[in-house]
Amino acid sequence: MKQKFNVITSTCVPLPLENVDTDQIIPARFLKATTREESFFGDNLFRDWRYNADGTLNKSFVLNDPTYSGCILVAGKNFGNGSSREHAAWAIAGYGFRVVISSFFADIHKNNELNNFVLPVVVSEPFLEELFASIKADPKTEVEVDLPRQTVTNKATGKSEQFEINGYKKHCLINGLDDIDFLVQNQDKTEQWEHLNK
Repeated sequence: MKQKFNVITSTCVPLPLENVDTDQIIPARFLKATTREESFFGDNLFRDWRYNADGTLNKSFVLNDPTYSGCILVAGKNFGNGSSREHAAWAIAGYGFRVVISSFFADIHKNNELNNFVLPVVVSEPFLEELFASIKADPKTEVEVDLPRQTVTNKATGKSEQFEINGYKKHCLINGLDDIDFLVQNQDKTEQWEHLNK
């Protein structure tokens, strides 16, 4: 979903598990879908954790716990490892998450999130641990993610960290552009360059 980014302030959904792979994010059986319908993939985000084998809700899983809500997912270290399936980013975006915070992302998954207008924010492990602690102590804890300034702030403690992002991707997110939009927007510059370099 194309949405412009600026500053996002939200409560968070905590997932303090390390090494969450893309098959856990969206199981392989859903890759056969012939549509990229956001609700389909969002409904099946963490499918095998959200539902019991008999199809009933797993009430102990955080996405089924009404205590937690918001458009920011706070995840443990090494999020999105495993296969390179872009469907994992589709599922995260389709569920409604706009930001994922972790201390480490698998590179391909990180890029897939960026390409699908989900902002992956890398923080230090102490900052991540403090954030989990704040959310556990008060599920209403808010986090502010300021993309222009590249800062993330735990509003419960007031502590902030800077995060890195590719300049091109930052521009695209702030302006709500995918790669094709960017090329179309700069078509005149491309044509001018081609004319000058004949």
